Amino acid sequence: MFTGIIEELGEVVSIEEYGDSSRIRLRGPLVRTGARHGDSIAVNGVCLTVVDTAEQLAEQNGEFSADVMAETLTRSSLGALRAGSPVNLERAMALGARLGGHLVQGHVDATGELLSRAPGELDADGRPRWEVLRFSLPADIARYLVDKGSITVDGISLTVVQAGDDWFSVSLIPATLALTTLGAKQVGEPVNLEVDVLAKYVERLLDARAIAGDAS
Repeated sequence: MFTGIIEELGEVVSIEEYGDSSRIRLRGPLVRTGARHGDSIAVNGVCLTVVDTAEQLAEQNGEFSADVMAETLTRSSLGALRAGSPVNLERAMALGARLGGHLVQGHVDATGELLSRAPGELDADGRPRWEVLRFSLPADIARYLVDKGSITVDGISLTVVQAGDDWFSVSLIPATLALTTLGAKQVGEPVNLEVDVLAKYVERLLDARAIAGDAS
């Protein structure tokens, strides 16, 4: 599990393609600290497993590797990454640690794309103090979004400002713009989306109760 609070803006070092799978090598000195073979690290919101051996990790300078299967490449935006691409990185949460965002599984539900970005008021240097970004999303997961609810965009825990039938908007503070990939995201580029898992559980429970009621 993750919290959606990005620890580090990392970078893709290289990508080795093996037919329908890939091995991605990433640079992230902070998340790499203390990492071991088999540990989970979220890359743009996708839970990946460190595959390097202890010996390999000891020889590397802030880098680690992870395998990405065909299913992940198909259902997420990781297939669009290239050497040099910036990525949001977060280590799996420790039991008992502060939950700064919300419960994030690292399992992408769908991809959307950035539809627009509108700057808010400017500071003394002429830079936006905040921005409103609007994203598309598949209609079949729109039911899990509500105004002021939570959604994960490229691994970032964000609060929904408005939820439409096939879109939603979020407001980003300067720290999020500066410390994550969303600061430089261009209109039309893809993003990974993960809805709040609690909404899925509620839906499943309500469906079960409805079926039980019909049966009686």
